Amino acid sequence: MKLLVHDLPAPRAKQIFGNLADIRVFSPEQPIHPCRGCFGCWVKTPGACVLHDAYQQMGRLLAQCSAWIIFSRCVYGGFSPFVKNVLDRSIPYLHPDFILQNGEMHHRPRYSNQIELSFWFYGTDITEAEKATARALVQANATNLHGHVRTVQFLQEPEKWGGSL
Repeated sequence: MKLLVHDLPAPRAKQIFGNLADIRVFSPEQPIHPCRGCFGCWVKTPGACVLHDAYQQMGRLLAQCSAWIIFSRCVYGGFSPFVKNVLDRSIPYLHPDFILQNGEMHHRPRYSNQIELSFWFYGTDITEAEKATARALVQANATNLHGHVRTVQFLQEPEKWGGSL
């Protein structure tokens, strides 16, 4: 299964991505509650968020996912608020216990799959410093999720995307 997270309005997303029948899509059209940092997804309902919305099962969906495509406006070298919120709500994918990995402390994986991550940032004035920050952030996220980065790309406008999902 492929997951797509994007921060575009529905008509614009349809114009850019076309038919997404075979891809699970998360967009601002589905209201999202912010993560409360309550750790309920680790201790009360392992693998699932305690907040009831369309993002409650992000941990389990990521466990079934082979590719995760993230399409976000670049905000100071990071993700848009919506995309960041989705990433925060994905913490149930990880186990609360820690492991040492390459001399760094990380959560151990809850599931055995390894996700392929593709990141597309857009914005008309992304600086080289912001690109470097975004690349480092992407790599840190991939390490934390025990996945690997397929691509990190930068676009002036979302409509310039010519890739395939």
